[in-house]
Amino acid sequence: MKFFVDTAEIDAIAELNDLGMVDGVTTNPSLIKKSGRDIIEVTKEICALVDGPVSAEVTAIDAKTMIAEGRKLLEIADNITVKVPLTWDGLQACKALTDDGHKVNVTLCFSANQALLAAKAGATFISPFIGRLDDINLDGMELIEDIRTIYDNYGFDTEILAASIRSANHVLDCARLGADVITAPPAVIKALVNHPLTDKGLAAFLADIKAADIKIL
Repeated sequence: MKFFVDTAEIDAIAELNDLGMVDGVTTNPSLIKKSGRDIIEVTKEICALVDGPVSAEVTAIDAKTMIAEGRKLLEIADNITVKVPLTWDGLQACKALTDDGHKVNVTLCFSANQALLAAKAGATFISPFIGRLDDINLDGMELIEDIRTIYDNYGFDTEILAASIRSANHVLDCARLGADVITAPPAVIKALVNHPLTDKGLAAFLADIKAADIKIL
């Protein structure tokens, strides 16, 4: 499973990238606003830092302007993936951009039917929002499972990019169900290393080392 980092913070991306934990990056205007920087400038810097796809989101809601904005974003770097919302206009923009050979991430997916439409429109990635479904007492993982089944039934190439990832359990469940990609904040990705038994074992190991006065250097 590929790991995308959901942030516009350059230092956080660089830290994970140096460890080989970054297969791509997802951004949106809200994340870039938090960074306090110009959208084009920060997106260009991210694209230069990572080799994988960098999702940059349009701000328009009509298809014509989405397409124009998408083409403008594509000028930033070769690894740009244009991010569009899962609306009828968004699907029109997706079809136009993918027909031109560009990658498109269709975001804000909350149903399997929406995911089916996005695949038919040629989406490179579909982004189902797990955490937001959980927030309204629906099971986000059921959506991942349904999309996986549908895409496998018909051989769609669209990759499932699980979004709104909030916990280590979300990551584990997505991996079990066969999501192609997860995108998560740096803190969630780094938290995957944590386990209380690891901490307990390390504490015991360090105590033994100290008691035996063992030194390597």
